[in-house]
Amino acid sequence: MNKFSIIFPAILLVFLFSCTRKTNELKPISIIPQPVTIEQQEGYFEINKKTRIIYPIEKNAKQVAEYLKEILKKSTGYELAPGSSNNEKNTIILNITGKEELGNEGYELKIVKDKIILSANKSNGLFYGVQSLLQLLLADIFNQQQVENVKWNIPCCNIYDKPRFPWRGMHLDVSRHFFPVEFIKRYIDLIAMHKMNIFHWHLTDDNGWRIEIKKYPLLTEAAAWRVDREDMHWREVTPPEPGEEATYGGFYTQEEIRDVIAYAAQRQITVIPEIEMPGHTSEVFAAYPELSCRGEKLYVQPGSYWPNTDIFCAGNEDVFTFLEDVLDEVMELFPAKYIHIGGDEATKQEWEKCPKCQDRIKSEGLKNEHELQSYFIKRIEKYLNSKGKLLIGWDEILEGGLAPEATVMSWRGFQGGIDAATQGHDVIMCPTSHCYFDYYQGNPDFEPLAIGGFTSLKKVYSFNPIPEELNEVQSKHILGGQGNVWTEYIATPEHAEYMSVPRMTALAEVLWSEKDDHNWESFQVRLQDQLSRFDQLNVNYSKGSWKVNIFPIMEDGKYKVELESEQFDAPIYYTLDGSEPLAESDIYQSPLMIDGSTIIKAGLFVDGELQEYASEKEIVFHKGVGKNSYLKEPPSRKYPARGAMSLVDGLKGSDNYRDGYWLGFQGTDLNFEVDLGKEETINTVGASFFQNTGNWIFMPERVTFEILDSDKKMIAKNILIPDATSEVKGTIIEDIKAEFDVIVGRYIKVHAKNIRTIPDWHEGAGSKSWIFVDEVVVE
Repeated sequence: MNKFSIIFPAILLVFLFSCTRKTNELKPISIIPQPVTIEQQEGYFEINKKTRIIYPIEKNAKQVAEYLKEILKKSTGYELAPGSSNNEKNTIILNITGKEELGNEGYELKIVKDKIILSANKSNGLFYGVQSLLQLLLADIFNQQQVENVKWNIPCCNIYDKPRFPWRGMHLDVSRHFFPVEFIKRYIDLIAMHKMNIFHWHLTDDNGWRIEIKKYPLLTEAAAWRVDREDMHWREVTPPEPGEEATYGGFYTQEEIRDVIAYAAQRQITVIPEIEMPGHTSEVFAAYPELSCRGEKLYVQPGSYWPNTDIFCAGNEDVFTFLEDVLDEVMELFPAKYIHIGGDEATKQEWEKCPKCQDRIKSEGLKNEHELQSYFIKRIEKYLNSKGKLLIGWDEILEGGLAPEATVMSWRGFQGGIDAATQGHDVIMCPTSHCYFDYYQGNPDFEPLAIGGFTSLKKVYSFNPIPEELNEVQSKHILGGQGNVWTEYIATPEHAEYMSVPRMTALAEVLWSEKDDHNWESFQVRLQDQLSRFDQLNVNYSKGSWKVNIFPIMEDGKYKVELESEQFDAPIYYTLDGSEPLAESDIYQSPLMIDGSTIIKAGLFVDGELQEYASEKEIVFHKGVGKNSYLKEPPSRKYPARGAMSLVDGLKGSDNYRDGYWLGFQGTDLNFEVDLGKEETINTVGASFFQNTGNWIFMPERVTFEILDSDKKMIAKNILIPDATSEVKGTIIEDIKAEFDVIVGRYIKVHAKNIRTIPDWHEGAGSKSWIFVDEVVVE
């Protein structure tokens, strides 16, 4: 928990004095990520042209000192000269100490009127202390040019700090879209600013090979370039025309990679390279087709490639020779102990047809293609281990048996990480639900085109990398987490910044600060200062979602409704009669008490204009609300809402099936029962169903409503077929309602039959289909 000086009450923020410009105005301390403890002292330290900096001879400590001097020189104009003694006044002292409680990355920062002492056990702790020191200054300190007429005052204080997790990372995909070295360094600067320590560089994929391998020059001559389809939607690109030149792409020379690694090292960031295998490798076959199962020369994919069936031939020894050669050059370039080998989405249909792969399965005594993938990964891991490196892969590497020392990066939810940690393997958590920054962060109608999904800033801040299912020992295998930026729809550095920031800011605090110190309201306040720093750096950050969130909670037979948004200190305007809110509507001040069927609409306004769309929540009071209810089969873990209670809570879901009110069932039927508590007169029973076939969600084949008496004897039954057909695109919500001739009953059963298997005409043919259901209304 954060501990503050007893001079102040336990409030969200600790306000400290900081003289700014010539007016000596008051300014609160505002640091992200939130330190473990901050204590106020009186006064301030002023950086001026006479300030000196003292640091140990140790090489990496000198790097930190040079970094601090460089930052300060740009905005202050001062060239901090070296000091000669720790007893000098007006000095900034970097000190390597030996305090066990600081660990490998912790630091202590003590600021008094004539001296700043920054102590850490290692240089990375010093670097993180420098980041906090910079945030104690005006945001102008991040300006890239000299700022005039400023007193560079730092409030006197004591800060003790260290991170919660050792892996605090950001990922960037440069295969789908290539980014210049200048932006890679800028991205690293943003990572460093947030006290994050990992840059996961996704260097190869179907859309382009981005790293120079001297032994295989065709990888950069051919596999790094594709025909230009940048004017087309990613999923609708056309193949190359005969003789069309591949002009879009690029690669990083080995000299450039060494430069980036050195740049990152000065900022205490480890660069983890990713070389995809065995799937996501079709670009390699544009250069070396003999390494595939089919042996056909391919073109580098200019857009979407799904299912990505082309794959390294696991029965071909030349493949392993090639990969070992590539990895040798990669390992020579990257000093990190980890090498990421992908391992995700490896479609195995070519292995099923390939004689060499089938021979490998037989000769190695493997059961199937999943075990062949495990053989492939384990063989690569053994080679990496022989060179002193460790393997990381996406959670698909669990299939067929996990390599002995492998670390799992869990992206398809939390389950892969749970399974790996339970087996004693280290895990990095990056589930799509919280850590995919290529997803929308606001209403898609008002945002740049993205791949889909919705991951708001607050959703990122709610992320907890340690699942509740793990015990204390297993939890220690969770190394941390990272944000992933896939770039199918991100073509420019400016767009990459927009998708990353400030979600990176929220993730940084989640991974650094202790869970008990996470406080959304405090973070919102401190974020405003962070945005000012971004302004000085000309970062193209997102202002986030303008959606109003509506939270109803049942209390004593009424609904207490709270309204909130991610926008800091923005008034919320609302209506209770279903009409659209206006800038003249009521302003939300305190929770609303609702005791009858109502449609609440609420929105945010800027200069009298509604931002995005108004949010809506329909509350329906009916005979089933709050009654005991049961589900024969549980919903999917991905879309559980609040279980059976969600179907009789009086709250209707929106047109977003991820809103927490819809229950999702994959490949199984809905079997629901509600007990009214006594026999009641029943006229109608209805339920709402959701369809969006693009997301594999279909209307049920049929819906059966049954009414039973107190002895559970059926007294009425009605079977209905939905009106909506599966060929209709987009979102459809259908209220399916059964009418009865004044039946008196107590129990109601609803059975919705899932079509189970996606039909042949659909791209997901053969997979399990979803049904989504919401409120069962009894009237």
